Formats: sequence, C-alpha cells, structure tokens
Amino acid sequence: MPVEGGSSSGSGSAARHPKQKRKAHSLSIRRTNSTEDRPPGVLRGDMLEGQDSKLPHALRNNLLDLFGQIEREFENLYIENLELRREIDSLNERLTGDGQTIEGGDPTKGALKAKASHSTSQLSQKLKTTYKASTSKIVSSFKATTGSRALCQLLKEYVGHRDGIWDLSVTRTQPVVLGTASADHSALLWSIETGKCLLKYSGHAGSVNSIKFHPTEQMALTASGDQTAHIWRYMVQLPAPQPPPDVTTLCDEDQDSSDREEGEVDGEGPCEVPTVRVATATLKSHQSVVIAADWLVGGRQVVTASWDRAANLYEVETSELVHTLTGHDQELTHCCTHPTQRLVVTSSRDTTFRLWDFRDPSIHSVNVFQGHTDTVTSAVFTTGDNVVSGSDDRTVKVWDLKNMRSPITTIRTDSAVNRISVSANQRIIALPHDNRQVRLFDMSGVRLARLPRSNRMGHRRMVCCTAWNEENQTCNLFTCGFDRQAIGWNINIPALLQEK
Repeated sequence: MPVEGGSSSGSGSAARHPKQKRKAHSLSIRRTNSTEDRPPGVLRGDMLEGQDSKLPHALRNNLLDLFGQIEREFENLYIENLELRREIDSLNERLTGDGQTIEGGDPTKGALKAKASHSTSQLSQKLKTTYKASTSKIVSSFKATTGSRALCQLLKEYVGHRDGIWDLSVTRTQPVVLGTASADHSALLWSIETGKCLLKYSGHAGSVNSIKFHPTEQMALTASGDQTAHIWRYMVQLPAPQPPPDVTTLCDEDQDSSDREEGEVDGEGPCEVPTVRVATATLKSHQSVVIAADWLVGGRQVVTASWDRAANLYEVETSELVHTLTGHDQELTHCCTHPTQRLVVTSSRDTTFRLWDFRDPSIHSVNVFQGHTDTVTSAVFTTGDNVVSGSDDRTVKVWDLKNMRSPITTIRTDSAVNRISVSANQRIIALPHDNRQVRLFDMSGVRLARLPRSNRMGHRRMVCCTAWNEENQTCNLFTCGFDRQAIGWNINIPALLQEK
C-alpha cells in the first residue's frame, strides 16, 4: 500500500513492444510449420532446432505438439473431403448413365445435401460435447450478473478525492454520515443520501490510511503515513433529501464513467466545504506508517497498527501510551476491536493475525492464528464469537474464538482480498478484491451475490475496503477503491437470503 500519492501507469510504447515481438514470433512459427516449405523427410522439430528461440525447451515442445495435433485434424478433414468428393462424382456418373435427372436443379445437390447434413451433424455433436462445460460456465455467469442487479442496486457515488481511497466507515451516532480516508492526505465526510461532501479533515501530512468513528460522540480517528494517528471532532448538517434519480436517464448517459479523465470529478469539490485542520489529539509513538486505528468498546481507548511491526494502545483523554503490543515478525496491515468486549485483533504481512485480550486488567493474553499462506490484509470481529480474516492468498477464513486450531469455514476466491467487513445483523461477509470485484458470502461460505460492475457501474480499479450500514430498516454496503471514488449500494437482504 503506497503511503503518499497515487500509482503511475506504464508507457504505451513499452506495452506495445512485447506484443510486436510475440506477433513476429508467431509468424515465424507459422512459416516454419508450412507444409509447402518443408523438405521431405524432415521433421518439424529438426527444422526448428537451429532457430533462435527464447521459449523454454519444454514449452516449445508442447507448442509444437499442439500444432501437430491441429495439423492432423485438418489432414483428417481434408481426407474426408476427398472421399466425399469421390462419392459425389461416382453418384453423378451413375445418375448420368441411367439418364436420371433431378427436376429444377443439379442432380448432385440431393446427394451433396444428404452427405453435408450428416457431416454437419457429426461436427455439431462434437462441438457440443467439447465445449459443454465452458458454455455452462458462461451461462451461469450471465445468470449471476442478472441476479446481482436485482439484489444489489446502486445508491450513490461519492466523488471528490484527488487520489485513491484506502478506507471508509459509517458513523455510529446521528447524523449518520459516510467517512472516507484517502492517499490525497485528507478525510472527507459525506451525506449518504445526496452524495454531497459535508466536511474535510486536512490535518495529516501523509496518506490517510484509515478512518473510524467514536461509538457515542462526534469524533473521528484517522491513521496516516505521517507516522501519527489523529482524533478530531466534527459537526455536520445534513442537506435536504433529494428526489430519487431517473434510473433510465442514468443508464442512457452518453458519457461512460470509464472514459473520464483521471483528474475529472463530479459534483462539488472538497475545497468548497468546511475544513478541519487541527486535531483534538495527536498520537505519536510509532516509528513508521500508521496503517490502521480503531476505538475500543466505550471509546476511552484506541489501538493503532503500524509498519514498525507494533500495535499501540492509547488513552484518549490524555493521549498517553498504555501498552505496546509486539510479536509480529513483519509489518502490520490492519487492526480491529470487538464491538462489545475489550478484544483487539491485529493482522500482518507475516501471514498471521493475533488476538489480544484486555478483559482482565492484570493479564493481557495473546493468541496467534496461523492458517494463511500470504499477507493477512484484515481480520475483523463478528457480533458473535467469530473472527473473519482475509488474505492475499485469495482466501477468507472464519474462525471460532473458542477453537483457534483451524478455521470453521474457508472461502476460496480468484483474487487477493483486501479489507473485509461483516454485517452486524445478517452476518454477511463483503469481500473487496484486487480484480475490482466485490462478492458477498454468508458465514458458512455460501456465495450470495456479486456487486454489479460495468463501464457505467462499479469500480474501475482495485477495491480497497467495504463497510456496512444497517440503520433505519435498510441495509447499505459501501465500497471504496483506488479509482478515487466510494460507492453506496442498497442490498436487498430478504431477496439475498431467499436466493440462498
């Protein structure tokens, strides 16, 4: 995760150069395999033996074998064609000798049509058998996409940051607003319904890597690449609700969201909103990037996680460092607190996550969870006795706090998993991926839905984080990514569970 600024893309010429080399190499192979230029008695492998090739020997032999199979298939078709032609000629000669003709057309058409029909039927059956599995997968994909659109509807897009958004969170007190933390050194607060930016915090000197809200007061906690965590107060007033947008108009827009320039944003920019520049408290004990921070139950203490391989526990009122939690072998990637108990979980690049227990003031126990094979990008508590962990090894695991030896559920995916979240009421896991997808699973590992994504909808770069809001009889899921935007979704929970 970069600490400051955005990521840069490679040049177009550098991307085109290898394609030209591959094209030239494929033409060379095609010319070499031509039957017209091949001397009699010389094998294909012998002809290519003296040629310069950067391909590994095993891969080259495999390619030659595949080309040989293709050639044999064409040869078989050619032989069948010749036999069919001979049969047609023989039939024509017999019909001509008997003086028979077919009224209104060529006498050969009947036989030709019969043979062609038989050959076509065989070929069609062969193709159906060969590609049945892949066709089923394609059809299933289309069905899943259609169902996802009915279960997950776009609520609002929140655009205004000048760089990628690492984290987002929803306030736990009224008024309910959305907070986003960005690599552009700022945190923004948004109206969920209107998508309008309400407030900007600009007190950090580095990338803002996480944002969390106090459980009972209008205070926010942000962690930054400037090696500090800030606690700051906010006061916002929600704008008047707007009428729902015309979905037809949105779908018929001429401009694709994917065609926007990188610097182009919609709506009011953050410079037009009130700005908080000074923190109420600054937590300074880390020696490297502070990647995440969270409030302990009650809001009197906070925990921070850093790339210096340690997590720190602070008193909010005095900003005093209470404990330094050490033991991880590599940089920390995330920290999370239990909603009702004094428990903390920290995740790390060392492929583990650790559970820290502060319920007994005299004993601070720690338990190590081992089960991933790559960086643990996040580990979060559920409302019960479970922890859900996500990793760059493309898996998500559900653990029971009473039995830490092995996970009770393992979800395997096709892309690295970033900061996950679990809905409090329905215990649905939202998985943000590097490949721009967001998938929903239940605690038993059953896939429920995938958020829609197209040129006009969804993220255009990797999705970094997800957060749930289940207030006022509605269920909203919020996602953010390195395409500089956050997106809100309405999740139809009853329909989602019915599909299950």
